[in-house]
Amino acid sequence: MKQYLIVLAFLVCLQGFSQDLKKDDVKVGLVLSGGGAKGLAHIGVLKVLDSLGVRVDYVAGTSMGAIIGSLYASGYSGKELDSVFRALDFNILISDNLPRASKAFYERNNSERYAVTLPFDNFKIKLPSALSRGQNVYGLISKLTLNVNDIDDFSKLPIPFFCIATDAETGKEVILDKGILAQSVMASGSLPTLFQPVMINGQMLIDGGVVNNYPIDELREKGVDVIIGVDVQDGLVTREELTSAPDVLMQINNFRTINDMKVKVKKTDIYIKPNIEDFNVVSFSEGDEIIKKGIQAAISNLNSLENLVSKQKQQPKEVIKKPVHDSININTIIIKGNKKHSRAYILGKLKLKENEKVSYKKFNEGVNNLIATNNFDYFQYEFKNTDYKEGYNLIAQLTETEINTYIKLGIHYDKLYKSAALVNLTKKRLFFNNDIATLDVVLGDNVRYNFEYFIDKGFYWSIGVKSRFNQFNKNISAQLLLNDDINVSGLNNADAKIQDQTNQIYLQTLFRKDFALSLGLEHKRLEISSETFSLDSSTDEFIFERTDYVSAFGNLKLDTYDNKYFPKRGVYFNGDIQTYFYASSFNKDFKNFSMAKADLGYAFSFSDKLAFNLQTSGGFKIGDNSTNTMDFALGGYGNNLINNFIPFLGYDFISLVGNSFVKASLSADYEIFKKNHITLEGNWANIDDNIFENGEWLTLPDYRGYALGYAIDTFIGPIQVKYSYSPEQKASIWFFNVGFWF
Repeated sequence: MKQYLIVLAFLVCLQGFSQDLKKDDVKVGLVLSGGGAKGLAHIGVLKVLDSLGVRVDYVAGTSMGAIIGSLYASGYSGKELDSVFRALDFNILISDNLPRASKAFYERNNSERYAVTLPFDNFKIKLPSALSRGQNVYGLISKLTLNVNDIDDFSKLPIPFFCIATDAETGKEVILDKGILAQSVMASGSLPTLFQPVMINGQMLIDGGVVNNYPIDELREKGVDVIIGVDVQDGLVTREELTSAPDVLMQINNFRTINDMKVKVKKTDIYIKPNIEDFNVVSFSEGDEIIKKGIQAAISNLNSLENLVSKQKQQPKEVIKKPVHDSININTIIIKGNKKHSRAYILGKLKLKENEKVSYKKFNEGVNNLIATNNFDYFQYEFKNTDYKEGYNLIAQLTETEINTYIKLGIHYDKLYKSAALVNLTKKRLFFNNDIATLDVVLGDNVRYNFEYFIDKGFYWSIGVKSRFNQFNKNISAQLLLNDDINVSGLNNADAKIQDQTNQIYLQTLFRKDFALSLGLEHKRLEISSETFSLDSSTDEFIFERTDYVSAFGNLKLDTYDNKYFPKRGVYFNGDIQTYFYASSFNKDFKNFSMAKADLGYAFSFSDKLAFNLQTSGGFKIGDNSTNTMDFALGGYGNNLINNFIPFLGYDFISLVGNSFVKASLSADYEIFKKNHITLEGNWANIDDNIFENGEWLTLPDYRGYALGYAIDTFIGPIQVKYSYSPEQKASIWFFNVGFWF
């Protein structure tokens, strides 16, 4: 019996000694709270932990804490995360503002005309679930975690990890510790109203901060001995700071969070609270300062952290990450969830083929092309390793947009069309899965409309129909109106009312996404009248033109400008030839003629602030010269002008007229601060009849104009004021416009 007692005592001592050994090598958990931009302070804390040699054995996070925590768990050091996040443009990252180049031609026109777009379903306005799909954030996380893409159990990451999301239907907490890492992290950070919910395993998930912004209890259950907690949550604010509805809603949400933290702080062994009261959840532009605040907060806990390191026998294991290359081999492409759109359509937008090596830049451009169609609510993907060959299988899960009707609104003012309000109705999948119909109705000083129907077949021949009506009153050059039958000596200008209805049917194909060839037929009803003078005393106005014209046209267009109104880079070319072969009886002496014109532009930048745009254009008439109303007319400022009216600074609209012209212009655009532009412009031109025949197009310019302007790029479009001056006239003209041109 005595022997058994001795053995038992020995075993008890051995067990105690073993437990002491384990305690000497404590297991450390790290919990990172959510807090939007303030979560960048986590990076500063991680840099300090790394420098001290703290070995983190488990990471838990919510929202921004989940994003940074997942990358840390994937093998990134604090220093590497600092480099990654400093290089990001958060305005682009968290928005759905896709590059202009990712949009098809008709999608570009849509996005550059309307200030507000509202989904319309069952005769009701249906507001979107969020401001952003979060596609850019998803793409970034997916790329950064490619080195662990074959791990679907997050406990097997270089550092075990989990994050918290909220079930939007039940309000219950959801622990995400398995699946696609990028998708799970995106769900945890889907801040309501900013990012749309993420669907995982049939659950609609939103930001985990709604239910648990500091998952310390869940982390403790993982068996950690010591928990380091980094808290970047908001505190309560005073009544003076509660100035808006979002402020009040945030305060209400913080009631629960702050009450929870009273208990959770006591459960945290090393509690780190950065002093970031001067920042808010969207202070991404102040990321440097926020990271510094994280460093300072961690250093203030230096003694506790160094004591913790002394108790850890094992050093942090070095994680050798797979390098994130600039390109990726895609072996097989699996598309799930498509019902209305064919696999060929999706791959065509993505510009991907199986068994192809593609750069990340090209892959992201393809994703942007697909998202820019607005035909899909979700597009989530993962790259899966393949055992049989080098590279990855791309598995994409998408959800097609059910809503296909939109109401769009815009406003505009300029010197030619005056004030205007735009109401648009857009209908997708009207007859086919790949068609779109849009109707613009412009109300204001000059009522107008624009109807377009387009069947998009991408690189095959697409079919389009257009109908547009324009009208305005303007004092214009009489040369555009007078001909051999109507000649009034000494008349230089005349007040004219111009009405133009143009109908087209055409075919279009793409050589590249940015290069379009169009061929079609056009009917034009042109009416020009004036009260300036009348040759018939029985009428109040004289009709210069009331003719129906029929023509055939061809158009070649290349557009890689990164911005229509303030381009910093890209090339633009628009070449057009139109042959008029029929006119109604009003134009009695009509004979066939053709009009050819081309515009070429090149935008380039020397810095993020300063950009230049060099443009040249020209045109000429071929054949009969008796129809003056189709001639070229220079003057004014703007876009989307009808017929052969060409903007020319220094002169009013439709001031210089001829059947041929050449023009060159140079503009310098300095973005003095975000979305505020100072512009300096000059343009030079020769315009007259037959200048290419008599050689005048090669002479020094007869007409010059210069302008100094200021512009603000707003959601309704540019607000611009320009002071222009013409040396020939020794006179100045002010141009002022508000909103997108339509």
